[in-house]
Amino acid sequence: MVVRYWRKSVLIAVIVFSFLFSLYYLPSSDDSFFRSGRLFQSDRSRFLAQVRQQRFELEERQFDEEPRKMEDESDAISVERRQFIINMTKFAWENYRKYAWGFNELKPLSRSEHSASVFGNGKLGATIVDALDTLYIMGLKEEYEEGRNWVKNFFDLKVSVSFLMSSMVHPRHTADISVFETNIRFIGGLLAAYALTGDKMYVQKATNVANILLPAFETPTGIPHALVNPVSGRSHNWAWANGGFSILSEFGSLQLELDYLSQLTQNSIYSSKVARIREIVLSVRTEDGLYPNYLHPKSGKWGPKHVSVGALGDSFYEYLLKSWLRSSKNDAVYKEMYDAALAAIKKYLLRYSSQNHLAYFIELKGKREVHKMDHLACFIVGLLALEALNENDIKRRSDTLKLAEEIANTCHESYIRTATGIGPESFRFTEEVEVMAVKDSEKYYILRPEVIEGWFYLWRVTRKNKYREWCWMAAKNIEKHCKTTGGYSGIKNVYSSEIVHDDVQQSFVFAETFKYLYLTFSNDSIMPLNKWVFNTEAHAFPIVT
Repeated sequence: MVVRYWRKSVLIAVIVFSFLFSLYYLPSSDDSFFRSGRLFQSDRSRFLAQVRQQRFELEERQFDEEPRKMEDESDAISVERRQFIINMTKFAWENYRKYAWGFNELKPLSRSEHSASVFGNGKLGATIVDALDTLYIMGLKEEYEEGRNWVKNFFDLKVSVSFLMSSMVHPRHTADISVFETNIRFIGGLLAAYALTGDKMYVQKATNVANILLPAFETPTGIPHALVNPVSGRSHNWAWANGGFSILSEFGSLQLELDYLSQLTQNSIYSSKVARIREIVLSVRTEDGLYPNYLHPKSGKWGPKHVSVGALGDSFYEYLLKSWLRSSKNDAVYKEMYDAALAAIKKYLLRYSSQNHLAYFIELKGKREVHKMDHLACFIVGLLALEALNENDIKRRSDTLKLAEEIANTCHESYIRTATGIGPESFRFTEEVEVMAVKDSEKYYILRPEVIEGWFYLWRVTRKNKYREWCWMAAKNIEKHCKTTGGYSGIKNVYSSEIVHDDVQQSFVFAETFKYLYLTFSNDSIMPLNKWVFNTEAHAFPIVT
């Protein structure tokens, strides 16, 4: 009785403290965040009330810090939440099938098809391929069979793009596809579907896609171009990428898929391409151990020093650790590269905010520090958790997990300091602003998974219930603010209670966001982390045995 009373008293004290804390630290009427029309004054009181309500709900839920056992996932709450996520997935799939079947993505407000530039505007069925393994894992057999049948009968990049080119006046640029996105979504999605089902049709389809990408690797260094035309084989880099450079996160995030494909086909051509990339990267290591975001495919030299663990850099680091893990920890070169890279990142990029000592990673542009962190960069929470899970040294494991939880808390703060309970595309740290988006171009949310992904990994590694509760709050807020009558849409300003949708249901909401949410409330025996590695699109590959 005394212990129960004591815990109740502590809980009440925490709630009261959090309320007073939020009153003190939330911006006042003359704080810079509320100036220049960034948040209309008439919305301010409503905004503050919503943020405080978010804090109250979270404090009420964060009472269970004791690690939970795996069998807890069979409880009624977990079952109910899994079904909630399944219902979200089914709703999104049904609307895609109804309004955009076979096209890349759905415009849920317009109830029509959508295609991002990374797909070259072809009818490639990106949503179908991205969703396959998620549908299978969730046990949605009817939906999975619909997707499989489409892939078997209609999925052919070259045919789809040939048809597109025949109907365009200037076909070359609009028909080009992203090597990186095609690899992680299409090859990744197809190989994951094979890994789960054993259906060899997927391997043949993945091989066809990989063969289309091969011309992009025909450069003086072997560092691939970013874009390739599936019909002509011509390749080039993005015009905006520092004047013809290849991007670290793109050419550095190919080996999981291509190595696995070589393993399945017994054809070394695919693995040889990524082996060559590793040779080049190792040959041009920098003195400080940091990897710039741009490398020229002709000279093999780094571009101007722009370093980031967010956009342009992120998945390069992810694939170093995961390639080592998928090799059953036998490829020591990848592990050494990862260890050195993370040591440099911690040394040169890790900062703590002056207001509340929140951990975050800066960007470096030359010698200039940019105190901004992307939603994308929150992926590093999961990466650090995965590193800790596989670390034998007790102190290093503890330190790594501590940092993962610190960054997870920062990413969580980016969510609960908005009117929607959903985080922005990026957030900044200044003397006046802490973990908040400042520019209008930073305030949107496009159904991204990285924050949820990090919490999923931390739940699996620590068994701390707060990470599941954070995922649950995110799921409810996505349902509340992103759901439309025709599917799920991104939103343009997470700080406004007046929701304006962007009218795009991204394919990765199936591949990543829904999958990580579902797995968070599933038993650890479903896709166990000692048997499976997720690529950067959350497609699952088996660890080599």
